[in-house]
Amino acid sequence: MSNRNWAILAAIGATTIYGINHTVAKGVMPTYVKPFGFILIRVIGAAMLFWIISPFGPKQRIEKKDWLRLILCAILGMVINMLAFFKGLQLSTPINSSVLITITPIIVVVLSAFFLGERITWNKGVGIFLGFVGALTLILFGAEIRGDAPNIPLGNTLFIVNSISYGAYLIVVKKLIEKYHPFVLMRWLFTLGIIFNLPITLPDFLEIQWFSMPVWVYGSILFVVIGTTFLTYLFNVFALTQLKASTVGAFVYLQPLFGIIFALFSGMDSLSPIKILATCLVLLGVYLASKKPKPSP
Repeated sequence: MSNRNWAILAAIGATTIYGINHTVAKGVMPTYVKPFGFILIRVIGAAMLFWIISPFGPKQRIEKKDWLRLILCAILGMVINMLAFFKGLQLSTPINSSVLITITPIIVVVLSAFFLGERITWNKGVGIFLGFVGALTLILFGAEIRGDAPNIPLGNTLFIVNSISYGAYLIVVKKLIEKYHPFVLMRWLFTLGIIFNLPITLPDFLEIQWFSMPVWVYGSILFVVIGTTFLTYLFNVFALTQLKASTVGAFVYLQPLFGIIFALFSGMDSLSPIKILATCLVLLGVYLASKKPKPSP
């Protein structure tokens, strides 16, 4: 099989893991691990794994002038982003999270226009509007009475915060990605993530009853640390060596599909007409906002 086909499988694998993660992480919280405690486990585990594989990459030092940008990236991508997502997942449902997290490309378009002066075309404008309407529909009308989802509107709002934070991270980290090897960048980002998350997440982490948890909970934690945090990154990096960034980015459209299928199959969530309508609006909005305009003749 060609490297391109392996790259496509890697991109699909990363998207599948992301889709499954919404249900797997939800099943653990908050009974066995509270959201903020989960974040500390995740950043510690990821930092350890990236430090272990770092010798296989080039030896690079972060230049002094880049540390401020690196710290900002860690705050956006490893603190605000993760805290908002996991807390939102505790309060809301796996299907809501798998849908709302896909609005990140729309957020990137808006932030790029605001901070980088990039032009918003008619297609992008319509896409932003539809994505916003879809997200607002889920926030205002997608709530149902569920014991495992105590505050769906707030949870859905936190998913939006997560997308905004991650979108800003993607813009800020771009210059660092062009300059440093991924292993070097990730080991420092997750190390800084430990430092910044520690004061917020340590109390929840210390409450974890490690010796009384069922075996499947350990499996879920390993899936989030190794699968969602570590393998997905490596899969996407490999995919980017053979495919265009826009092609790899297009796989985000599959995430709600995998997330919804797994959530329904595991009995962790259910579909409703509102969720279906909101999903269609969000995905159509993301498609239009991400679509490259045809070059002028």
